[in-house]
Amino acid sequence: MADPRGFLKYTRRILPARRPVDERVHDWREVYQDFAEDTLREQASRCMDCGIPFCHNGCPLGNLIPEWNDLVRTGRWREAFDRLHATNNFPDFTGRLCPAPCEPACVLGINQPPVTIKQIEYEIVERGFREGWAEPIRPQTLTGKTVAVVGSGPAGLAAAQQLTRAGHAVTVFERADRIGGLLRYGIPEFKMEKRFIDRRLVQMSGEGTVFRTGVNVGVDVPAANLRADFDAVVLAGGATAWRDLPIPGRDLDGIHQAMEYLPWANRVQAGDLPEPPITARGKKVIIIGGGDTGADCLGTVHRQGGTCVHQFEILPRPPEIRDPAVTPWPMYPLIMRTTAAHEEGGERVFSVNTEEFTGRDGRVTGLRAHEVRRHRGVFEKVAGTDFALAADLVLLAMGFVGPERPGLLTDLGVEFTDRGAVARNADFASTVPGVYVAGDIGRGQSLIVWAIAEGRAAAASVDRYLMGHTALPSPITPTTVAIH
Repeated sequence: MADPRGFLKYTRRILPARRPVDERVHDWREVYQDFAEDTLREQASRCMDCGIPFCHNGCPLGNLIPEWNDLVRTGRWREAFDRLHATNNFPDFTGRLCPAPCEPACVLGINQPPVTIKQIEYEIVERGFREGWAEPIRPQTLTGKTVAVVGSGPAGLAAAQQLTRAGHAVTVFERADRIGGLLRYGIPEFKMEKRFIDRRLVQMSGEGTVFRTGVNVGVDVPAANLRADFDAVVLAGGATAWRDLPIPGRDLDGIHQAMEYLPWANRVQAGDLPEPPITARGKKVIIIGGGDTGADCLGTVHRQGGTCVHQFEILPRPPEIRDPAVTPWPMYPLIMRTTAAHEEGGERVFSVNTEEFTGRDGRVTGLRAHEVRRHRGVFEKVAGTDFALAADLVLLAMGFVGPERPGLLTDLGVEFTDRGAVARNADFASTVPGVYVAGDIGRGQSLIVWAIAEGRAAAASVDRYLMGHTALPSPITPTTVAIH
């Protein structure tokens, strides 16, 4: 059991230090420094092994957090590695990218800083890879059934790994030239170096999963052929239709969607080209959108050498600490969050709306905007707050509105929800027999931990559909799957 006095002996929450700003903005390596093992074990000792561990409720995967916390505390790393992977295919991804909703749900967090769950997860999986424990897990028997997984983001990869291990012949289709989806071409290198995706793909290939890149399913492989060639299909293509800003001047050169900008930086780091065709070097940049994608753009702008950068957010500045009236424990709190990219520079501007892009000779030179306040759910202009700001590059990072419908989805004949996602039932089945749905394509834009959870749950449903029964675990209940 856990150290019953650990949370009394070690009251400080300690996280790894970030590398100095003036060092890290000149490279694309991950920003965090190494974390001492004795400090980590102290942090694991703060876990109280609660009678009702609310961290389980905060984690969509249902990670067995108190169990592997105590295994780390007692130095039983291999057992911790196995326990972590019992519920999460890719803790090396979530340990870097997940916002860790488990932590604000930690019971210790009621009156102390919560346990450093995410860092413990990260250290477990990295220890496992160093020790060679992440070996392929090949199926004991083959079923003779075939499954196509369309999309190679975290949902598609999780579904593929689970189904391969269940004995099915799984082929993952990806329209880009490399596997990984937004992990590969949306997440900047400084948040997750792509070698960590590649080492997982080595494991998955060793298990028998087949990867086909550069294949646009619905175009290169017609929907009818897909259904004829495979016994089941998992749609995991994500919510890739971006939200636009249709205001005067939108057609000016120099205004780009975040996903038109970010992938080029990753391709440069992969050695595909020496310089990106869209760069912030020597430019005044405005990022419209205050979420994670906006922060990814911000960090990329810093590394490319932008001269100045502003990040706009239409919502008001969040409070510094949890407001129990708005997001009481154990809910994920609405608070001000400062990422590594924000620490590196730039100005964050809240409660602002852009009304027009301005330009000269067909190219953007700036924008006009004003402050807003929210009244009864509607943003209203604050009189007398108009301002103009110069810009050579504007990046739109306002999220995504759903999956791309033309082609595969239209040809398959799937139905959609009133919010634009692919409709599915509590078993992740679409309205087309044998076609299942996992991740953002059915849930809407969400977290990586939800994508992995849905991939695992969809895999269990596919296995049951093919075999009449399943031994694959499912972390999601019929109640939670209906939430978009």
